[in-house]
Amino acid sequence: MIVTVTLNAALDRTLTVPHFQRGQRHRASQVLTLAGGKGINIARALKRLELPVVATGLAGGRTGTRIVEELTSEAILNDFVRIGEESRTSTAVVDPTEGSYSEINEWGPKVTPEELEMLLEKVHYLSRGADFVVFAGSLPRGVDESFYAESIRDLNRRGVQVVLDSEGQPLRLGVEAEPYLVSPNQREAEHVVGQELEDEEDYLMALDTIAELGARNVHITLESGCYALFREDRHVKRYKASAASVEAVSVVGAGDVLLAQFIASRVAGKSPEEALRLAVAAGSASTLEVGAGRFDPREAGRVVSGVELVELASVG
Repeated sequence: MIVTVTLNAALDRTLTVPHFQRGQRHRASQVLTLAGGKGINIARALKRLELPVVATGLAGGRTGTRIVEELTSEAILNDFVRIGEESRTSTAVVDPTEGSYSEINEWGPKVTPEELEMLLEKVHYLSRGADFVVFAGSLPRGVDESFYAESIRDLNRRGVQVVLDSEGQPLRLGVEAEPYLVSPNQREAEHVVGQELEDEEDYLMALDTIAELGARNVHITLESGCYALFREDRHVKRYKASAASVEAVSVVGAGDVLLAQFIASRVAGKSPEEALRLAVAAGSASTLEVGAGRFDPREAGRVVSGVELVELASVG
């Protein structure tokens, strides 16, 4: 079983608006409402992969109730802590004619220490016997930036493998807590290493730097693939995985699907290399659909044959 934790859950509304123009009145051709937040997106993808998963986190007010209802309607097992303040809503506009995506995110609720303590107790309970616990997404207002790091250390002491997918200082501090895997995108990785990543040498440096800070395994996700570092039996290997170009509808959430497929493949006993190949294929397939965490595993199966996996030498 996998446990995904989303502290800053959201109700995501995605409007498909062909030929979208700023300052003009439009009528959406399609409206999609989903429970959202990176941990929830990962849970959705794991559910599509038929892997046992439970989503937990914080949910408040009528929006929080709607988030839980949406998860339940998708048959995603969930167990959220109810909080006093209102959960956030996110609105996105997709223009399929231009391949553009515009997003407006609310800040989200403030969370009390008592509510956080309730969440930690729930995570401890759910993590018993779990293959992985995944912390993913931003932190709500008022939550200390060291929350992920402290939670990872606590679960490490309990013998639980932890995956982290976040950004900014919470990500950097979390990396230092020695998680099993971190999965930042390019921008998030640049913040950790303190420089822009422009070529293969830069990405190799970033992989090594993040691993030296504490992460056992590292993904740096891109729109078309992933750079990865794996530690197996005291050996360190680095790879670049690239998928064939597809006509993307929306790239939002592709990294969440990539991470979900990688975790599912590792739980199934596949090698890190094969898991990465499958993960990049799933991430690519997810760009063909609107809605984070949604993808067709059959489409991913068709894409995987075109995924190129190259082992890279360390810049050192």
